[in-house]
Amino acid sequence: MFTLVTGAYKYFMRQDEYNILMLGLDGAGKTTLLEKIKHIDTGIPGMPPDKIQPTVGVNIAKVTHSKDVVKFMDLGGQADLRGIWESYYEDSHAILFAIDAADRERMKEARDVLDQLIRVDELEGLPLLVAANKCDLEDAELVGVKEMINEMADRLDERDVRVMETSGIEGTGITAAMEWLHSRIIDNKDNKPPVVPEL
Repeated sequence: MFTLVTGAYKYFMRQDEYNILMLGLDGAGKTTLLEKIKHIDTGIPGMPPDKIQPTVGVNIAKVTHSKDVVKFMDLGGQADLRGIWESYYEDSHAILFAIDAADRERMKEARDVLDQLIRVDELEGLPLLVAANKCDLEDAELVGVKEMINEMADRLDERDVRVMETSGIEGTGITAAMEWLHSRIIDNKDNKPPVVPEL
Protein backbone atom coordinates (compact mmCIF):
# COMPACT_ATOMS: atom_id res chain seq x y z
CA MET A 1 0.00 0.00 0.00
CA PHE A 2 2.81 2.38 0.92
CA THR A 3 4.48 1.79 -2.47
CA LEU A 4 1.20 2.53 -4.26
CA VAL A 5 0.69 5.79 -2.35
CA THR A 6 4.31 6.81 -2.88
CA GLY A 7 4.07 6.05 -6.59
CA ALA A 8 0.84 8.05 -6.92
CA TYR A 9 2.38 10.98 -5.04
CA LYS A 10 5.44 10.99 -7.31
CA TYR A 11 3.22 10.76 -10.40
CA PHE A 12 1.09 13.76 -9.49
CA MET A 13 4.00 15.83 -8.16
CA ARG A 14 6.41 15.21 -11.02
CA GLN A 15 7.44 18.19 -13.09
CA ASP A 16 8.11 18.37 -16.80
CA GLU A 17 11.71 19.26 -17.58
CA TYR A 18 13.00 21.38 -20.44
CA ASN A 19 16.61 21.87 -21.50
CA ILE A 20 17.96 25.21 -22.69
CA LEU A 21 21.35 25.33 -24.36
CA MET A 22 23.41 28.42 -23.50
CA LEU A 23 25.82 28.87 -26.38
CA GLY A 24 28.03 31.62 -27.75
CA LEU A 25 31.65 32.62 -28.02
CA ASP A 26 33.95 32.52 -25.04
CA GLY A 27 33.75 35.79 -23.15
CA ALA A 28 30.14 36.49 -24.19
CA GLY A 29 29.03 36.34 -20.54
CA LYS A 30 27.07 33.07 -20.55
CA THR A 31 28.22 31.96 -17.11
CA THR A 32 27.55 35.38 -15.61
CA LEU A 33 24.05 35.21 -17.07
CA LEU A 34 23.58 31.75 -15.55
CA GLU A 35 24.70 32.98 -12.13
CA LYS A 36 22.13 35.79 -12.32
CA ILE A 37 19.41 33.35 -13.44
CA LYS A 38 20.15 31.19 -10.39
CA HIS A 39 20.06 34.25 -8.14
CA ILE A 40 16.69 35.36 -9.54
CA ASP A 41 15.29 31.85 -9.02
CA THR A 42 16.62 31.18 -5.53
CA GLY A 43 17.30 34.62 -4.07
CA ILE A 44 20.76 33.38 -3.12
CA PRO A 45 23.58 35.58 -4.44
CA GLY A 46 25.58 33.89 -7.16
CA MET A 47 29.30 33.83 -7.66
CA PRO A 48 30.78 37.35 -7.87
CA PRO A 49 31.45 38.23 -11.54
CA ASP A 50 35.17 38.81 -10.90
CA LYS A 51 35.49 35.23 -9.61
CA ILE A 52 33.85 33.58 -12.64
CA GLN A 53 36.28 31.57 -14.76
CA PRO A 54 35.84 30.59 -18.43
CA THR A 55 33.70 27.47 -18.74
CA VAL A 56 35.56 24.33 -19.72
CA GLY A 57 32.92 21.73 -20.45
CA VAL A 58 29.44 22.47 -19.10
CA ASN A 59 27.80 24.29 -16.19
CA ILE A 60 24.30 23.08 -15.40
CA ALA A 61 21.65 24.76 -13.29
CA LYS A 62 18.02 23.82 -12.77
CA VAL A 63 15.41 26.43 -11.96
CA THR A 64 11.66 26.15 -11.51
CA HIS A 65 9.49 28.26 -13.76
CA SER A 66 5.69 28.06 -13.74
CA LYS A 67 5.83 24.59 -12.15
CA ASP A 68 8.21 23.30 -14.83
CA VAL A 69 11.87 22.50 -14.32
CA VAL A 70 14.09 24.41 -16.72
CA LYS A 71 17.63 23.12 -17.01
CA PHE A 72 20.15 25.61 -18.36
CA MET A 73 23.28 24.06 -19.88
CA ASP A 74 26.07 26.62 -20.22
CA LEU A 75 28.66 25.20 -22.64
CA GLY A 76 32.20 26.46 -23.08
CA GLY A 77 32.52 28.75 -26.09
CA GLN A 78 36.21 28.49 -26.90
CA ALA A 79 36.79 27.36 -30.49
CA ASP A 80 38.45 24.11 -29.43
CA LEU A 81 35.55 23.25 -27.10
CA ARG A 82 32.66 23.82 -29.50
CA GLY A 83 32.91 20.22 -30.71
CA ILE A 84 31.23 19.06 -27.47
CA TRP A 85 28.12 21.17 -28.21
CA GLU A 86 26.66 18.53 -30.49
CA SER A 87 26.47 16.06 -27.59
CA TYR A 88 23.69 18.22 -26.11
CA TYR A 89 21.65 19.01 -29.24
CA GLU A 90 19.24 16.08 -29.28
CA ASP A 91 17.73 16.68 -25.83
CA SER A 92 17.45 20.46 -26.13
CA HIS A 93 14.21 22.45 -26.22
CA ALA A 94 15.55 25.95 -26.89
CA ILE A 95 18.75 27.89 -27.49
CA LEU A 96 19.98 30.97 -25.68
CA PHE A 97 22.80 32.33 -27.83
CA ALA A 98 24.76 35.03 -26.01
CA ILE A 99 26.62 37.72 -27.92
CA ASP A 100 28.89 40.29 -26.33
CA ALA A 101 27.13 43.36 -27.73
CA ALA A 102 30.11 45.54 -26.80
CA ASP A 103 32.70 43.44 -28.70
CA ARG A 104 32.32 44.55 -32.32
CA GLU A 105 35.59 42.90 -33.34
CA ARG A 106 34.12 39.43 -32.73
CA MET A 107 30.63 40.10 -34.08
CA LYS A 108 31.38 38.37 -37.39
CA GLU A 109 32.76 35.33 -35.58
CA ALA A 110 29.60 35.18 -33.45
CA ARG A 111 27.46 35.44 -36.58
CA ASP A 112 29.36 32.61 -38.28
CA VAL A 113 28.98 30.33 -35.25
CA LEU A 114 25.26 31.11 -34.98
CA ASP A 115 24.82 30.56 -38.71
CA GLN A 116 26.32 27.07 -38.35
CA LEU A 117 24.02 26.31 -35.41
CA ILE A 118 20.79 27.17 -37.19
CA ARG A 119 21.72 24.73 -39.96
CA VAL A 120 21.99 21.76 -37.56
CA ASP A 121 19.16 19.28 -38.16
CA GLU A 122 18.75 18.36 -34.47
CA LEU A 123 18.16 22.02 -33.59
CA GLU A 124 15.68 22.69 -36.37
CA GLY A 125 12.56 24.50 -35.16
CA LEU A 126 13.82 25.17 -31.64
CA PRO A 127 13.10 28.63 -30.22
CA LEU A 128 16.15 30.88 -30.36
CA LEU A 129 16.80 33.75 -28.00
CA VAL A 130 19.75 35.91 -29.01
CA ALA A 131 20.94 37.72 -25.90
CA ALA A 132 22.64 40.99 -26.80
CA ASN A 133 24.60 40.69 -23.59
CA LYS A 134 26.64 43.19 -21.58
CA CYS A 135 24.14 45.93 -22.40
CA ASP A 136 25.37 47.71 -19.27
CA LEU A 137 28.62 48.56 -21.07
CA GLU A 138 28.95 51.89 -22.86
CA ASP A 139 30.01 50.31 -26.18
CA ALA A 140 27.12 47.83 -26.28
CA GLU A 141 25.07 48.04 -29.46
CA LEU A 142 21.72 46.30 -29.81
CA VAL A 143 21.18 47.58 -33.36
CA GLY A 144 24.21 45.71 -34.71
CA VAL A 145 23.00 42.43 -33.19
CA LYS A 146 19.48 42.90 -34.61
CA GLU A 147 20.89 43.69 -38.05
CA MET A 148 22.96 40.52 -37.91
CA ILE A 149 19.86 38.44 -37.14
CA ASN A 150 17.86 40.19 -39.87
CA GLU A 151 20.54 39.21 -42.39
CA MET A 152 19.97 35.57 -41.41
CA ALA A 153 16.17 35.74 -41.58
CA ASP A 154 15.88 33.58 -44.71
CA ARG A 155 17.72 30.74 -42.93
CA LEU A 156 15.68 30.94 -39.73
CA ASP A 157 12.54 29.62 -41.46
CA GLU A 158 9.56 29.54 -39.11
CA ARG A 159 11.63 29.30 -35.95
CA ASP A 160 10.64 31.56 -33.04
CA VAL A 161 13.46 34.09 -32.73
CA ARG A 162 13.88 37.03 -30.39
CA VAL A 163 16.75 39.46 -29.75
CA MET A 164 16.84 40.91 -26.25
CA GLU A 165 19.23 43.10 -24.33
CA THR A 166 20.64 41.39 -21.25
CA SER A 167 23.19 42.03 -18.55
CA GLY A 168 24.46 39.30 -16.27
CA ILE A 169 25.92 41.98 -14.01
CA GLU A 170 22.84 44.13 -13.54
CA GLY A 171 20.18 41.51 -14.32
CA THR A 172 18.71 43.55 -17.17
CA GLY A 173 16.35 41.55 -19.37
CA ILE A 174 16.90 38.21 -17.66
CA THR A 175 13.41 37.73 -16.23
CA ALA A 176 11.85 38.73 -19.57
CA ALA A 177 14.22 36.35 -21.38
CA MET A 178 13.21 33.46 -19.11
CA GLU A 179 9.51 34.26 -19.63
CA TRP A 180 9.95 34.33 -23.40
CA LEU A 181 11.92 31.10 -23.53
CA HIS A 182 9.47 29.25 -21.30
CA SER A 183 6.43 30.41 -23.26
CA ARG A 184 7.99 29.35 -26.57
CA ILE A 185 9.06 25.98 -25.19
CA ILE A 186 5.48 25.35 -24.06
CA ASP A 187 4.14 26.46 -27.46
CA ASN A 188 6.54 24.01 -29.11
CA LYS A 189 5.95 21.05 -26.77
CA ASP A 190 3.97 19.05 -29.36
CA ASN A 191 7.03 19.10 -31.63
CA LYS A 192 9.55 18.76 -28.80
CA PRO A 193 7.97 17.09 -25.73
CA PRO A 194 9.44 17.67 -22.28
CA VAL A 195 11.68 15.24 -20.53
CA VAL A 196 9.49 13.32 -18.10
CA PRO A 197 11.44 12.17 -15.06
CA GLU A 198 11.23 8.49 -14.20
CA LEU A 199 9.05 7.57 -11.23
